Amino acid sequence: MSNRLRFVGVTVAIVAAAVVLRPAPIAAQRPAAAKPASPGGGTIYLSTYKGVIQVLDEATEKITAEIPTKTGIPGDVTFSDDRSRLYIQDVSYEKVEVIDRVKGTTIDSFTLTEDKAKVRIWSLQPDPHDKYLILVIKKYTLLNDRWEIGPPTLVQFDLTTKKISRTIPWPKGEEREGAGVLFSPDGKLMYLFGEDVLIYETTNFTEVDRWDLSRPIEAGAGRVAFGGLDPFSDQPGFFTGLFTMQDPVQNRRIMGIGRVDLANKKIDFKPIGPARPLGFTITRDRTRAFGLFRDIAEYEFWTFDVATSRVVGRAPFKGRPRMAMRVSSNGNFLYIYQAGNTIDLYDTATLKLQRTITLDGDMTSFTLLPPAGSAAGRH
Repeated sequence: MSNRLRFVGVTVAIVAAAVVLRPAPIAAQRPAAAKPASPGGGTIYLSTYKGVIQVLDEATEKITAEIPTKTGIPGDVTFSDDRSRLYIQDVSYEKVEVIDRVKGTTIDSFTLTEDKAKVRIWSLQPDPHDKYLILVIKKYTLLNDRWEIGPPTLVQFDLTTKKISRTIPWPKGEEREGAGVLFSPDGKLMYLFGEDVLIYETTNFTEVDRWDLSRPIEAGAGRVAFGGLDPFSDQPGFFTGLFTMQDPVQNRRIMGIGRVDLANKKIDFKPIGPARPLGFTITRDRTRAFGLFRDIAEYEFWTFDVATSRVVGRAPFKGRPRMAMRVSSNGNFLYIYQAGNTIDLYDTATLKLQRTITLDGDMTSFTLLPPAGSAAGRH
């Protein structure tokens, strides 16, 4: 396979950076058409301090079920590739519980902590066939006078034997505190994201290919840095996110929307303008995307037109000191949540607060599962 990445619009990055951050004229923005009251037909899974995962129906905005967890207060939720399982990390990051999503019952659980050696699991990704997990772990051993902290380690954990089956060496021997991992849909390849994208076969976990993103790939383009990976933002084998690129002429960072094709090692990258620290979410049909800017007492929504790679709206709003953002499954609302028991719904056309969902306990995580058959679904 070719090591060359394909970029769309890279040659106009410097010009784009100077002009596109001005919002489009009002006439060019999406009209505020009548929209359904419901934010969609998906399901939101909320880990809570009550020791349960609350299941919230998007259509009714009501809690329809509670899934109790046996390993303590639930934290991060990771879905299996077929969405039949939930992998739940507790808030101590020492325990993992596997739950049947449909039945709401526990299938299994495990911990790597033993006696005075605490092992914390800082990231987790199941393989597409739910045979093993790729974990980043760290051991904390209690000695007589101190805690001894071990290095971050990338391991394969067998779900049948409940043992670490192998340690995977870090690229170039350089340890990382976390790892962005994706699998090919058939599970035969694993992609490890960092300065470069390393590609491993999953029989012996040897490196078989890589994208050399740490060096410029096109004259005047600079290198590209990946943002966060949203498993529900695209079709299997693809993901879309907000990326940054180094402008070597003026030595500044340029942000843009990129779509990665893992199988063909291609990125469609469309520059938008000077990089800003934005949270990012994109609609399921990939026509609109939204940014969340946060600073001390300064909060702002950004609206992007994906087809033209333009900022078509910016709007200040009354935010929270800690918050996260996700677009609803039908693209008509933005959810603002985190640090509390409320979820605020903002209209994506007007960026105005519409209403607030109040829960009966504080949440520790929020995961939106889109409805089956939606634009980027896997079902």
